[in-house]
Amino acid sequence: MSITEAVQAAPAGIWKSDPVHSSVGFSVRHMGVSPFRGGFADFEATLAGDRLVGTARVESISTPDENLTGHLLSPEFFDAERHPELRFESTEIRRDGGEFVVSGGLTLKGQTRPVELRGSVTEPVEDPYGRRRLGLDLETTIDRTDFGIDWNAELPSGGQVLANDVQLTARLELVQDA
Repeated sequence: MSITEAVQAAPAGIWKSDPVHSSVGFSVRHMGVSPFRGGFADFEATLAGDRLVGTARVESISTPDENLTGHLLSPEFFDAERHPELRFESTEIRRDGGEFVVSGGLTLKGQTRPVELRGSVTEPVEDPYGRRRLGLDLETTIDRTDFGIDWNAELPSGGQVLANDVQLTARLELVQDA
């Protein structure tokens, strides 16, 4: 890929996530029946040229049950006390046909592994307040056990309570810095 193609992959400027109009979430198959979804309320993302960096505070995990939230914060899952932040940092941004592709390192529970996020990016638009905005919609699937998130339990009929594959999503509305 030429330098020109790499530069054109991401919109020029510095873009920061609008937390009101963005979300960061996860989905994992529960008991082999359906996907369970959760998310993080406190997160930030910055896109600057060829670099995307995102962080989420583990303690901001949101689920519909406080006991489940407590379990996810425990050492059996995210270990929020010792690992209070999730982090993604890109190493490459490119376009693959119509897809926006971001390769980089994801850090969960103190383990950093390479991941590739795929999705779309919109063209920038001007909002009614004179600011420029764009949408970035990315997802990937990881094996949670690669990050030391190993908790599981056997189902009476066989199989596991949780799948190892977890889909991660970032639905970001980014605002250009003035």
